[in-house]
Amino acid sequence: MKKLILKAFALTVLTGGVAGCGNSFLETDYYKGIDQETALNSVDNISTALNGAYYQLYRYYFAGNYATTIGDIPTDLAYWNKGTQHFNDIYAYTVVDTDTYLYWIWNYGYKVIDNAARLIEAVDALYADSTENEKAQLDLCKAEAYALRGYAQLVLVNIFAHQVKVNGTDFSSKPGIVLVDKPIKPLEKVERSTVGQSYTAIVNDLKDALTHFTAAGGDRGDLFYFGEAAVHGLLARTYLYMEEWDDAAAEAQNALDAKGITTLTYGKDTYKALYNGGASNTESMFALAINSSQNWQAQSCGTIWSTYDYSPSPWLQSIYEGTDCRTSVWVLSGTANSPEFNGGKFAHFSSGNNTYGTCYIVNAPEMFLIIAEANAQSSTGSVSDAQNALLTVAKRNSAIASVSDLPSTKADLMTFIKDERARELFQEGLRLYDLRRWDVQAQVYATGAPNISFTYTNYKISDLVYPIPNDEITSGFGVAQNEGWSSTLPSR
Repeated sequence: MKKLILKAFALTVLTGGVAGCGNSFLETDYYKGIDQETALNSVDNISTALNGAYYQLYRYYFAGNYATTIGDIPTDLAYWNKGTQHFNDIYAYTVVDTDTYLYWIWNYGYKVIDNAARLIEAVDALYADSTENEKAQLDLCKAEAYALRGYAQLVLVNIFAHQVKVNGTDFSSKPGIVLVDKPIKPLEKVERSTVGQSYTAIVNDLKDALTHFTAAGGDRGDLFYFGEAAVHGLLARTYLYMEEWDDAAAEAQNALDAKGITTLTYGKDTYKALYNGGASNTESMFALAINSSQNWQAQSCGTIWSTYDYSPSPWLQSIYEGTDCRTSVWVLSGTANSPEFNGGKFAHFSSGNNTYGTCYIVNAPEMFLIIAEANAQSSTGSVSDAQNALLTVAKRNSAIASVSDLPSTKADLMTFIKDERARELFQEGLRLYDLRRWDVQAQVYATGAPNISFTYTNYKISDLVYPIPNDEITSGFGVAQNEGWSSTLPSR
């Protein structure tokens, strides 16, 4: 993995603080970097390096845009009214193995993963000879490093490998990703693990993160750093994909409990206020520190969902009732044939500049929906528990006031939950993995608004596997391509 992984860890803290785990990685001081051989020899340097790892996560190449946006663009939730050379091939399913978006997602995913592995190793080297106060700081840094690696691995395995479970069928023996338990040495050959091994590593990293938060005496209590609630939430998401229903429900509840959330926001004005920017979203458990001074301008998610002509698909629009507060963040203008969108959840209503809108990565509504789905799917779950969790989210539509307004059978509840996840999680980058794991006969590549049609219908999207970037394959360090990946794309 010479081109993308061996050079990933330059420890370039482009805009990071230098002292203590508590410093922001988005402060204004500029650092050219720390020498790789001698870098991680103090608590302060480990803190600086951790900030650098967060910065790689936050970049638009990864969670700050590409790795998030790719989860919605090629699905039934998005509509693209003209070509702008942004996600065109992803949206239209004309993907090639030299696709720029896939290249950068892989590249920056492994920057995060390798940085985290080096941080974990460095903490272990310093820990025994540190003071008690330093040990608490090191445990906190290690907890966050495990969370960063676990999150990045979950993103990469979802994009570059088969879904681990598809409606009860196990695909854990399929090729997964390259796991970086220890930093990769120069010229070292590597190989891909299986999907099952990848998921085991993700679960272990997230559990280790929780262990070290406990050892540190807790997390930072800061939305822009991984904490206990967010890690429980990621475990819940991971178990959901694994169809470990009871564990998914338990971890989702742990996330809600850790954040102290028992209900959500209702009403158009209060819902819209969640997206004023940054910490305004009181339902979020982890968000990226994107704001008016630190953002990606033309490469922001807000630009994708406005200037670059992506908007909610007519199908998605059709499944909201007029009494649903979630459309309060939408401003659709232009013409019926060529709609223009304001950014939606990225609109940053406090400023009106949608390039300032951040990505809310782990959020409470998803947790309630996980509890609902887990109870609807599990042999030990109950309809009433599924309804109660679902109601907390479904009340965003004021016409739904009690469980009597919800379906009363598990099958009908699942149908409702699938649509509710579309309504609630739009722009959070999870739809592609939902369609794949449910084995939906998908309709994708919408054209021809307002009389919408989909270029591909009845597409077996659970088969979709994106190619590993060609630069990685041809570097000669052992990464094998997804065999037959092009045949998993839809054909007219």
